[in-house]
Amino acid sequence: MRPSAQSALLESSHRFRRALERRVRIDTRTLAVFRVLVGVLIVADLFLRARNFSYFYTDDGVVPRSLAREFTAEYALSVYHLTTSSTVIAALFILQGLIALQLIVGYKTRVATVLSFLFVVSLDHHNPFVLSYADTLFRLLLFWAIFLPLGERWSVDAVHAGHNPRPYVANVASALILGQMVFMYFSNGLIKSQSAVWTSGDAAPLVFGLDEMTFLLGDIVRGFPTLLEYGGLLWFYMLVGSWLLLVLRGRPRMLLVGLFVGGHLAFALTVRIGAFPYVALAGVLLFLQGQFWTDANTVARRVGLDRRLATRVPSLSVHAARFPNYRLGGERVRNVRAYAHTAGLGIIVVTILFVMGLLLFSVAPIALDSDSERSIEERVDSAIEETMDERTGVTQVELVASSIGIDQPMGWGVFAGPDPRTTDRYYVFPAETEDGELVDAYNERPLTYERPHDELQNQYDTYRERFYMNSVRRGGFHNDVPVLLADHLCAQWADEHGDELVAINMYLVSEEITHETVDDQSNRERTYTEIYRHGCGDAEPTVLAPPP
Repeated sequence: MRPSAQSALLESSHRFRRALERRVRIDTRTLAVFRVLVGVLIVADLFLRARNFSYFYTDDGVVPRSLAREFTAEYALSVYHLTTSSTVIAALFILQGLIALQLIVGYKTRVATVLSFLFVVSLDHHNPFVLSYADTLFRLLLFWAIFLPLGERWSVDAVHAGHNPRPYVANVASALILGQMVFMYFSNGLIKSQSAVWTSGDAAPLVFGLDEMTFLLGDIVRGFPTLLEYGGLLWFYMLVGSWLLLVLRGRPRMLLVGLFVGGHLAFALTVRIGAFPYVALAGVLLFLQGQFWTDANTVARRVGLDRRLATRVPSLSVHAARFPNYRLGGERVRNVRAYAHTAGLGIIVVTILFVMGLLLFSVAPIALDSDSERSIEERVDSAIEETMDERTGVTQVELVASSIGIDQPMGWGVFAGPDPRTTDRYYVFPAETEDGELVDAYNERPLTYERPHDELQNQYDTYRERFYMNSVRRGGFHNDVPVLLADHLCAQWADEHGDELVAINMYLVSEEITHETVDDQSNRERTYTEIYRHGCGDAEPTVLAPPP
C-alpha cells in the first residue's frame, strides 16, 4: 500500500474513532446524578418492599426460601438465602440501605456499587415472583455501572482525590451502558412494530382503559382518546428511532432525551407499573452530555442559582473531607485492580461477541428459509431456543448470567408486548367455611363475582402484589405458587376470623375492553378462568359455586 493511501486510511480510522468516542462519552456530572438516582431507587425500593416484608420475604409468608430456590438459577447468588430468620433478613434489608446511602454520597464508590449490585441481585432472587422488567433493567444498569467512575464528581471520593475530575468518560463500559438502554428501547419498538394496533395508534386508548393499571392522572387522560392516539404513535416512533440517542449529539440529543424523559414522567403519573419509569429515567439521563451542563450553567447564572451553590459547596466539601480516607495497599494494589477491571470488562465483551456470533450463525439460515410455513418471528424464536439449549458455550454463559442476574430477556416486551393487553383483570377466590358459608377469601367479602373495587388497582396493597398475582395466575396447577398462597389464606382466615376454611377455589375474571367500553365497565364481556382448587388441611379440593 502506498504511503498516501496508508495515511488516508489511518486518518479515516482516527476520524471514526473520534466520532464514536464523542457519541459514547458520558459526562462525569451526569454519572454523579445517575449515582445518586440509583442509590435513591434502592432505598425507595427497600421501603416499598418492607410493606410486604413478612408476606413476601420470610418463611412465614407465601414465598419460603425453598420455593424461591426452586425457581431461580441453579447457582443463583443471594445473601438472603443464607438464613431463614426474619430478624437476620430484616438486618440485611437495613445493611443494603446503608450501602445505598454510601453510594449516594459517593464514599468508596466502586466498593459501594459492587456491594449494591450484589444485594440487589440477592433480593431479587429471594423472591422471583414479584419482579418486572424494571428489576431486570435496574440490575443490568447497575452491573455496567460497576465499570464506570461514578464517584468522579460531587462525592466524598472526589474531595479525597484532591484533583480536577475528568470532564467525561468514553470507553467500552460507557458504550455498553448506553447500548443497554438503546437495545431495550429498540427491541421493544421492533416487537410493537409487528402489531397493527400499535402502528395504527389504537394501543394507547385501549391500554388506558385498564382500571387494574391506570391511576392518578390516568382517569383524566382516558377522556382524551385522540390525544392518546397521537401520544401512543409518538412513543412507538421514539422506540423505533431510539438508535438516534447514540447518533445525535448536542442539543438535538438533548431534545430526544427530553422526549423520553417526558414519556417516562407521563407513565409515572398515569400508569401503575412499578419502578420502570424511574429506572428508565435514570438510564436515559446518561445520554446528557456536556452541552446540557453548559446550558444548565447559563440558566443558573441568569436566575442567580450559581451564587447560592457557590456558598454551599465549600461547606459540603468540609463535611466530605471528614470521612476517613483509608487506602488498601500501594501502587502494586492499584495496578492489580486496574488490570482486574480491564480483564473483567474484556471477558464480558468477548463473551457478548461470542454469544451474538453463535446466535446470528444459527438464526440467519432459519430466518431466511422462505420455504418454511412458520412466520419469521416463530422461526427466529425457535432458533434462539435451540441455540441456548444445544450450544454448550452459550448454555454456560446463560447459566452464569442468570446466576448473577444479568441475563438479557429474550425480548423487551415492556408495556404489553406486540399486542397491548385489552383485558382488565381481578381475582375472586370462592371459599367455604366450616359453617357452610361461602366467601371470597382473596377480597375478604361475601362471595360474589362482581368487581371488588370500582378502580381495580385497589385490590392490591402494593404494585408488587400485582406482579405476584401474575405469578399465581401463571402457576395454576403446574407449580406450588398458588398452593402456598392457598395454604396461607387458610391459616390467615382462621387467625383473623375465628372460623376455619374447608376449601378454596381461585378464579381470574377478565373483562374485554373495546373502544366502546373503555369507560363502561358494566357492558364489558367477562370470562372466568379457574386457576387452582385447594382443600384446607386434610380436606379434599372441591368445586365451589362456579361462576355463571
